[in-house]
Amino acid sequence: MPQLDFRAPRLFVDHPLKAGETVALKRDQSNYLGNVLRLAAGESVLVFNGRDGEWQAAISGRKRPDNLTLILQTRPQDQLPDIAYVFAPLKHARLDYVVQKAVEMGAASLQPVVTRHTQVSRVNTERMRANVIEATEQCGILSLAEVAEPVPLERYLGQRVAGRLLVFCDEAADVGDPLAALKGGAGSNGIDVLIGPEGGFAEEERALLMKQPNILRLALGPRILRADTAGVAALALVQAALGDWGQMAVKQTS
Repeated sequence: MPQLDFRAPRLFVDHPLKAGETVALKRDQSNYLGNVLRLAAGESVLVFNGRDGEWQAAISGRKRPDNLTLILQTRPQDQLPDIAYVFAPLKHARLDYVVQKAVEMGAASLQPVVTRHTQVSRVNTERMRANVIEATEQCGILSLAEVAEPVPLERYLGQRVAGRLLVFCDEAADVGDPLAALKGGAGSNGIDVLIGPEGGFAEEERALLMKQPNILRLALGPRILRADTAGVAALALVQAALGDWGQMAVKQTS
């Protein structure tokens, strides 16, 4: 694991990053640095844009932090594992939680899908993106997960790339060894992790899912999990079996 500075504040800036470049702070970023963290001109923070790695930057400004001057790169850009978190959206704070935890678990993209039993009629994708940025800033992550607009489940299934492994987390599946089952899906061209709504999938949806190519139907243990808990559990299993958690273990033992 790379050495991270957990004490230094981190900011996402949508601006090219290179030594000597000056980046103007947005009002909320200036307020956060000056009024919340009590940082002043001459002090430093870490910044990233999802493309150019992480940089140390010096604060400048007379009355409040106004600009950042890039000094040196602290970490090169990396890539997230090709894992898409596909989920039936939840309400308010639970949706915030799902987005934040998916980012922490290393999902590269978030795709809300509307199912028969989805209880949410509208999804605030701008709020989702704000949660992605906040979680990325707090957890030392360098790449921003993409947020897609919600689509009906049938449309998502019709347009997904058939070569990707679809991990279909189904409470009605037989309980087995999920890690062993996932390791049998190695070599796929990306992974889609599908979590349904609180009420589960309708029978016609389950039948449609079972017709999909390259699908792995998976039970998440002997207990029924809430949808937000199921997402964390499923992503942890996928990362351990097929994602960058397993790659880290290989590197440490080689």
